[in-house]
Amino acid sequence: MSDRRFPNKAPYGTSLDLMAIRIFVAIAETGSFVAAGKSIGLTRSAAGKALARLEGYLETRLFHRTTRQVTLTAEGQAFYERCLQILKSIEEAESSLRQQPTKLNGVLRMTVSEGYGKTVILPFIHQFQQQFPELSFDISFTDRIVDLVEEGIDVAIRVGESYTSTQYITRVIDRSRIGLYAAPDYLKKNNPPRTIADLDKHQVLIYGSGTAPAYFQLKTEDHRWVKVQGQSFMKFDSGDAIRVACCTGMGISLLPEFLVKNDVKAGLLIPLSMDDQHEDSVSIHSIYPDRQFLPNRVRVFLDTLIAYLG
Repeated sequence: MSDRRFPNKAPYGTSLDLMAIRIFVAIAETGSFVAAGKSIGLTRSAAGKALARLEGYLETRLFHRTTRQVTLTAEGQAFYERCLQILKSIEEAESSLRQQPTKLNGVLRMTVSEGYGKTVILPFIHQFQQQFPELSFDISFTDRIVDLVEEGIDVAIRVGESYTSTQYITRVIDRSRIGLYAAPDYLKKNNPPRTIADLDKHQVLIYGSGTAPAYFQLKTEDHRWVKVQGQSFMKFDSGDAIRVACCTGMGISLLPEFLVKNDVKAGLLIPLSMDDQHEDSVSIHSIYPDRQFLPNRVRVFLDTLIAYLG
C-alpha cells in the first residue's frame, strides 16, 4: 500500500540505488548532509534528495531531523548495519577482481599452531614470499583457539581441533601420523613399554591447558580408545615444549611426525610401537571466516599451500 508521507516513491524505481546507499551511510556516519555530500562529491541538496528517494522507496523514515542534528531512527540503525555488510561485500568483490594472482599486496594476518607453523608453514612462507614480495605477513604462533572475526585474522592453520561455528569455513589441508616417542636416555633408565597397559608404569608428557584432562588417548588394534595417564605426568600447553621435554628424557609422549622427524633423524628421539596399538593420524585444517568474497591474498595463499603440501 502506498504511503502519502513518501511522495518520492514512484520516481525511485523498483530497486535500490548503490549510490543512495553510500549517501545514506555517509549521512549516518557524519550526522550531516553537508559533510556527507562533501565526502562523496555531492551538494547538500543532492544528498538530501537522494535520501528522500531512498526513504520513499523503503516507505520508512531513516533519520530524525532537527535544525542542529540528524540521527538514525531504530529502523535506520538496522538498515545502516545491513548496508555496511553490503558495501563490505562489494569492496571485497572489487578487490578480488582487481588483484591478479601475479601480484599480491597488503597484509595477510594468520594464526598458526605453534609446532606446525615453525616446522612446515614458515619454510613454505619463505618460498611463497619470493613469488609475491609485496605481500606482508602478520603471524601469531599459538595453540590457542582464536576468534578470527574479533581479532581480525584472515586465516588460521590448526592441528587436530577445528572450529565448529557456522561462521567459519574449515578445510582439511594435510595429515600427519602421530605416535609415541621417548629419548634414548629415558629408555636406558626405564624398561621400554611393549603394550598400552605398560605405559601406566611410566611418566608421560601430555598436551593440555588450564583444566583440560591430563591424559592422551591411543587407539587399540580393535579400534577402542584407551586413556593414558601414566604413573605420573607432566602437562604442557605447548607442543614444542613437549618435544623439548621428551628429547631431554623427561618421559614418553604422543607427538605428530612433522614435529619430531628431525629429532628422530638426529637420534634424539626413538619411535615406540605398542603391540596392541593401531596406527593413527591427525588432521591439519585451514579455517577462515565465512564470507561471500574471499580476499585474493587468502585464496592464492591457501591454493599454493595445498599444492606445496601435495
